[in-house]
Amino acid sequence: MTDGTGKGPGTLNEYLEDTFVEDIGLSWVTSKWNVPDELSPEDAERFLPGGGPSAWWLTLPAAAVENFDRSRAVRLGHDIRALVESPLPDGTIRTVWLGATHGTFDPGAYGFGARAWLRALEDAWLTRVREDDPAFTPPPARPVLDEQARQAVLGAIRPVAEDLDRAASDPGYGLPVRGLVPALRQVVTEACADLGYRLFLRAVKAYFVEIDTSSHEAFVALGQRFGYPEFLVEDNLNHRH
Repeated sequence: MTDGTGKGPGTLNEYLEDTFVEDIGLSWVTSKWNVPDELSPEDAERFLPGGGPSAWWLTLPAAAVENFDRSRAVRLGHDIRALVESPLPDGTIRTVWLGATHGTFDPGAYGFGARAWLRALEDAWLTRVREDDPAFTPPPARPVLDEQARQAVLGAIRPVAEDLDRAASDPGYGLPVRGLVPALRQVVTEACADLGYRLFLRAVKAYFVEIDTSSHEAFVALGQRFGYPEFLVEDNLNHRH
């Protein structure tokens, strides 16, 4: 981070210092579901002027711009548009958001429909990008719609589908999320196979679903196929050796 607030206990910098290994685009944003209980006074004033969880989430697109190179920051815009411009029902988008965030933040509780919430995230991202480049125009979505990629992702989901749905529908904390796996499959087939796979990984990690060696190998192979950063797939994955 380059905002100059330092890295003392409880600062937003400390919370985001691991950004280089975790994820990209919208699935990186959802990876930050474990919102700190307390922020330092400096961060509260700087990052939560409106207060509340929705204000916290809306700081993350700017953090992506500040932490990532241009191509990775732009990935957030691609991901958001892939969902917003897809034929998916709002309910499906809400379900996959809740699943990727362990049911800890429901945009509907703060007056946002699923697409309206994504557009709010996109607006926050664009505002920060245009501080550096006032003429920036967001690129069109580039969803992965290749049938082979879709089937590969669906094949990776299949062995853990039952365990993931069970964990999401009866969590230890957070809102129960029912129908998560069918919703993820819809994202894969109707919006973007790449994004659907990353949101699936986020949910598997959020609920700490255990995977065996066969699934682990399939997960890693898909990450290589999509050109993910080295640690994206395996970071925090519950792999049973």
